[in-house]
Amino acid sequence: MELTLSLVLTVCVCAAVRGDGDNGHIAGALGAPVRLTDSDPGLVKALEFAERRYNMLSNGMHIRRVTKIISATRQLVKGVRYSITAEIGRTQCKKSAEFHVTEDCKIFQESQKRKTEVCLFEVWNIPWENKTTLLKQKCQPVVRKETKNIVHVPLSHAKPSQESVDLLMQFKDFMVKYNRTYASQDEAEKRLGIFQQNLKTAQTLQALDQGTAEYGVTKFSDLTEDEFRIIYLNPMLSQWSLQKQMKPAAPVSKAAPDSWDWRDHGAVSSVKNQGFCGSCWAFSVTGNIEGQWFKKTGQLMSLSEQELVDCDKLDQACGGGLPSNAYEAIENLGGLETEADYSYTGHKQKCDFFSGKVAAYINSSVELPKDENDIAAWLAENGPVSAALNAFAMQFYRKGVSHPLRILCNPWMIDHAVLLVGYGERNGVPFWAIKNSWGEDYGEKGYYYLYRGSSLCGINKMCSSAVVN
Repeated sequence: MELTLSLVLTVCVCAAVRGDGDNGHIAGALGAPVRLTDSDPGLVKALEFAERRYNMLSNGMHIRRVTKIISATRQLVKGVRYSITAEIGRTQCKKSAEFHVTEDCKIFQESQKRKTEVCLFEVWNIPWENKTTLLKQKCQPVVRKETKNIVHVPLSHAKPSQESVDLLMQFKDFMVKYNRTYASQDEAEKRLGIFQQNLKTAQTLQALDQGTAEYGVTKFSDLTEDEFRIIYLNPMLSQWSLQKQMKPAAPVSKAAPDSWDWRDHGAVSSVKNQGFCGSCWAFSVTGNIEGQWFKKTGQLMSLSEQELVDCDKLDQACGGGLPSNAYEAIENLGGLETEADYSYTGHKQKCDFFSGKVAAYINSSVELPKDENDIAAWLAENGPVSAALNAFAMQFYRKGVSHPLRILCNPWMIDHAVLLVGYGERNGVPFWAIKNSWGEDYGEKGYYYLYRGSSLCGINKMCSSAVVN
């Protein structure tokens, strides 16, 4: 089995990105992609930026550099967007504080046992502000095997292999369990091919996980990575320039206990389902406010996410949003109605908010510290916490404590908002208990458990809470 270390870099340099409806398209695309030569000056600069950021975020001891550009295009998008496919190799130069890649850094001959890496990068450049921001970095190891054809539904006169039969049985079980139907035979065969590739991705995640997680078939197993991201995730969360300054939370009065779970204290409503809508931000915020009102009144209410989807003018409804915006919108509206009075539909509609039905209000909001021990102490003392993370490992998560490699789950590439409800240990493995918004048929009865203590997947970067006086 031949293994090489390679990197697919997709570098997007653009001036403005926004969510558009449910699909999160880039605004204002001005032209079609144009192929570039390796010597193009803009391409060279984009590669240098991508290499530097990659090395800064990598845990490896040695600097890595691009060794071959496979393809590159440029597209005008209120700026310039570069899409680059390239190979990268490990050099003999150890990292320094500058992470500088020089020509005299010779490439190591990689051992046959090293794992290939495939990465996706997005870089946002604002020329008139002399500002470049890394919006996205997604990497996963890939093992190059002998090419095999994707298994299709066999013809009646062909004798299927055992591998084909096993795959078809798994796909059939998936369709029955998750009530899947497809419009045509072509669509069914396309989804079978995606399902097969996703099984391989789940196997790779399983092999590399450092925790106790189990990955495999989930209700998202017939979706491509792009489809999953567009439908369920929130691209606005990684756009740091959009984040609003929040006042810091007051320090807690005592250290964090060894474990805490607000589900055991009645402060967490049942798991909800955001459906085919990128509204995770709304579910994260309402979950937090439900906990704050429980702390204030002793009563747990299920509050309305649909009110935020329809009436929050600061966010993009199913196209994504920010908890900091949502808190402000709730203050401006005057509060939240209950789920029963303003029920969830999973798509944006006309705002139907009625102030006479407000069931909960907030006075302000605060940002929590970045230290995970401080977050745990604040959570135990004050209630469930709105948080966000990189959801790379979540598409095929089934159970256990997830601990993906850092390079697979970049802590700065945050794309999903959730609710921290507790923390503790399982067989000596520390975890965060995370309430998700993908229904009870996801993960462990709707919950995701993530390793705690190493800022994994950026879980500590965007913790916040409403304040109810």
